[in-house]
This record gives sequence, structure tokens and C-alpha cells, in this order.
Amino acid sequence: MRQVDDVVHFALAIEDLKKVTRKTRPLGLDRQENSAEHSWQIALFAYALAPHADFAFDLDRVIRMLLIHDVGEIETGDTMVFVEEGWEERKANELAGVERIVSTLSTEQSGELVELWKEFETGTTPEARFANAVDRAMPALLNLNNNLQSWREHRISFERVVNRIRPQIEEGCPALWSYMEERLNEAYRNGLFDWDQA
Repeated sequence: MRQVDDVVHFALAIEDLKKVTRKTRPLGLDRQENSAEHSWQIALFAYALAPHADFAFDLDRVIRMLLIHDVGEIETGDTMVFVEEGWEERKANELAGVERIVSTLSTEQSGELVELWKEFETGTTPEARFANAVDRAMPALLNLNNNLQSWREHRISFERVVNRIRPQIEEGCPALWSYMEERLNEAYRNGLFDWDQA
């Protein structure tokens, strides 16, 4: 019973991920999305997108990586990908949060989840490259389908968007980057980045 109790404690601890608000809004809603919604969405997105990758990887590992990668935000909150300072300190704090939150699980499970979090952050394995592509793409896709909502609110330039999201998406799923590059260029041509085109 104690082992089940520990797992339940973990499940209740990650409930707090639903309280972490992000900068983007779900389509058609007048509220910010939360990190739990984001993690769920990108896990399913990765599953559906996997046949379009141009290299082999372990999809189950990718999905587990995507489900754990934001858990540390329970303690640190979400940071917009365009913030340029303080990343090392924030990532150290996120890792400490992940380690604390998974600590009630068995040593084997907690160790695996921490290693998956680290693997995602280093981005060097095929699984981590694909996971990073999906994670970087989803907020951009929401923006492209929501009148550039968070980019507009924070006045993020077209060039800054492309420079920040292209490397991970292009490396992790070139077909996805081709799609997104076309959509981004279309948004720019149509004047949606109007604050950036004066």
C-alpha cells in the first residue's frame, strides 16, 4: 500500500502543473493555456507527427520526455522562449523542482524521469531533437492560428520568432519546419506582424 500511496502523492503533486499559466491562449478561449494542457497537446502532436520525421527514434521515449519536460515549472513558473537572460539559473531551479516532485516514486522511476528531463534539455539524442521540435512548434502554431496573440502582446519581431524557433524545429523535424516557414512568411506578407513592419 505504501508504494501506491507514493504514486498517488506524485499524481497529486503534478496537479499543480495545471496552475502554471503560459503566454499563449487556447484557440477560441479568452484565457492563457496552462502547462499541463501544453504537455498533453504536444505529446499527442508528437505521436501524430512521428511518421513525418526523417530519422528513426523511440516514440514512447519522446512522449515520456514531453510529459515530464515542464514539471519543474510547478516551482519556477513558465518563461517565454524569447527571454534571453537567466536561463542557466532557471534550468537549475527547474531540475531541482523535477527532482523534488518525482522523489516519492521508486528510485528507478524517479531516476528515469530526471534523466528524461536532462535528455530533453541537452537536445542531443534523436528523441530529444524531435521532442524539442514539437515543443518549440506548438506555441508558434497557436500564435499563427490566433492572430499572433502572444507575439503581438509582447511585440516579438518576425526575425526574432524565426531565429528562436527555426533551429530546433528544422533539426528535429524538417518537414514541420517547411510547413511553418511557409505559414510564418505568409503571416508576414499579410501584415500580421504590423508592429514589426513600420
